[in-house]
Amino acid sequence: MKKDFETSFTGWSFILAAMLLWIGWGLSPHHIGEYIVASDFAAIGEDIWYWIWMYRIHIFGWVTMGIALFALVATTARKPYRVLILPGAGMVIIGTFTLAIANAYFYNFGAWGVGQTAGKSVTEIQAFVDNILYTNQYVTCFIRFGRVFSGVGLVLLGAALIKWKIVSVWLGWFTAILGLLSMGIIMGIPDNYEIYKPMFHVKVLWLVMMGIVLLKRGVNLPESKG
Repeated sequence: MKKDFETSFTGWSFILAAMLLWIGWGLSPHHIGEYIVASDFAAIGEDIWYWIWMYRIHIFGWVTMGIALFALVATTARKPYRVLILPGAGMVIIGTFTLAIANAYFYNFGAWGVGQTAGKSVTEIQAFVDNILYTNQYVTCFIRFGRVFSGVGLVLLGAALIKWKIVSVWLGWFTAILGLLSMGIIMGIPDNYEIYKPMFHVKVLWLVMMGIVLLKRGVNLPESKG
């Protein structure tokens, strides 16, 4: 087992990512759904600066998750493990930063929209929301495919963890099943936003478990002929 500064940094990065994601989400006074809707601006405006800071914390959770995955690659991606770890972690990183960008849009437009809709009538606010409909659609697409890309990567990463027992085998299966569920819900069930919501918390739990296992056990990088 390899247990050193590299695995400690990686483990703490996973745990910090989970903390930032959960704190930002859990303490936010208002959650935007799959789209920005007219009622969001009044809710955000009730405590806009607190909402802004919670959203910033949440977005940095996605960024820190990307850092954790880069660190995992740096620690484990050598022959022969890299053939699965590099594409797996790479796809999760792509999906993670796609989600970070999508959330940054909601953060920016949510705060900006409060000022743009202040003092306007219900009809005027709805007209403003209608004007950003196409952007709303693009960002929702970003969210969906960020989740799908992450799911593909988790399946590959999970396969690597299982095949070479790099971490506990149960965690490898957890990783792969999480990826399959993420893809299946998004691609297989129409109008799935409410159904998908619990998957965010499962992913954060996965981050916590990865962090704990890496801190306690490090990584296993056995010599392999294939």
